[in-house]
Amino acid sequence: MSTATRALGTLTFRPLDPLRDAELLHGWVTHPKAAFWMMQDADVQDVRRAYAEIEADEHQHALLGLHDGEPAFLLERYDPAHRELVGLYEPRPGDVGMHFLVAPAETPVHGFTRAVITAVMRHLFEDPATARVVVEPDVRNAAVHALNTVVGFVPEREIPKPEKTALLSFCTREQFEKAVAA
Repeated sequence: MSTATRALGTLTFRPLDPLRDAELLHGWVTHPKAAFWMMQDADVQDVRRAYAEIEADEHQHALLGLHDGEPAFLLERYDPAHRELVGLYEPRPGDVGMHFLVAPAETPVHGFTRAVITAVMRHLFEDPATARVVVEPDVRNAAVHALNTVVGFVPEREIPKPEKTALLSFCTREQFEKAVAA
């Protein structure tokens, strides 16, 4: 478990439990603000099944992010040489794929999502084997593109995926450190 303490509180991670967390996640992934997560029509069993598959897969895993001990965001980490981006780009040693989702909030807190993506990136780079983080958000998701830029991602190109047209972007450890130091 890693921890990041911010002015907005303490952000920590714990392994996601598909059985215990499915109902909570269902509310997040089916919320209108999570449209780019592409699970709008999922029921709780669909969510449980999807995260059980991730848990059983050696090339990906999911973590629940906690804000001051309460569930607040989701992190999915995957090996892009084996999942999501197979055949769509040339992976390098040390590449790690990432998805993140912040839970819908009744009262949004200014800067919270930025603190979350920063904590997510710090967590990924805590692994010395991680050289570069790879993301492939929907090209229409302007909000996440802006957040990605803030933490050092550089877009490379649009790529066609079965479910979307994605903006393939990369962030090295050095790009991240420079971006968050600014």
